[in-house]
Amino acid sequence: MEYHTADLSHAATAEGCMPGLGDSHDWPNRHTLQNVGNTALKAAAGLWFVVAVIGQLAFASYVAIFYGRAVVRWDLPAWRHGYVAGDTIGNIAFAIHLSLAVVIIVGGAIQLIPQIRKRAPALHRWNGRIYIVTAFTLPVGGFYLVWVRGTVGDFSQHLATSINGVLIMLCAAMALRYALARKFAVHRRWALRLFLVSSGVWFVRLAIYLWVFLNNGPVGFNPETLSGPFLTIVHFGQFLLPLGVLELYLRARDRVGAPGRIAMALVLFALTIVMGAGIVVVTAQRWLPRML
Repeated sequence: MEYHTADLSHAATAEGCMPGLGDSHDWPNRHTLQNVGNTALKAAAGLWFVVAVIGQLAFASYVAIFYGRAVVRWDLPAWRHGYVAGDTIGNIAFAIHLSLAVVIIVGGAIQLIPQIRKRAPALHRWNGRIYIVTAFTLPVGGFYLVWVRGTVGDFSQHLATSINGVLIMLCAAMALRYALARKFAVHRRWALRLFLVSSGVWFVRLAIYLWVFLNNGPVGFNPETLSGPFLTIVHFGQFLLPLGVLELYLRARDRVGAPGRIAMALVLFALTIVMGAGIVVVTAQRWLPRML
């Protein structure tokens, strides 16, 4: 995450030195507030990313261990909704889809670590190529599984999932476009959007398990048919909420003053707590038991 503190400092210094634009005695307070805003926003964004990566690696480990172990034992019915007896093409498509999900989760985490981008640029470029190709391929398999093979949920959920897939491909195309044009600041914005929309399925799982835990049972949806207003909201929220928060964050980082940055930092801290709670619940109730 980058901050334009040099530009802010220059502007603030000019304001304090030029008659009629500000009182130089107020400069230390403004400077301190700017530092607090910058530090708080950077810390909040960093904490959110660390918690998200931990949670996504937990999900990737679950997918790799649980489904991979079923393949090794040739116990494909253990996939439950993912396995259909006699549907060889569909079962292969499902397996490839899961494998690509692990690739995009791990690749996304690696791609956004700034230390890797700075110290290992070759790794960043090659991982980026794999990440982009996976981002184009993964939704295609998802479209097939949702609309051709069929899966759980209702039409509204399938529509939301498909929109999310289109957004993944769009963000991947834009990230690639600006990387090739060497407009890296814009490229990083699209890479962040790609990371978020690629995490849509993960966000859905966190939301559902945390919701059921807080309500001591399913509320707003039918657990047998996996349909209902809550699930519809969650499936559209998987991309609308993360992208909305990201745009607010980018605006706070680049355009607003210290109070706005502090407010955005508090929002990110709150969202990180909620996300962390979801990670703990779904890991304890589903992922970890199935890995043991």
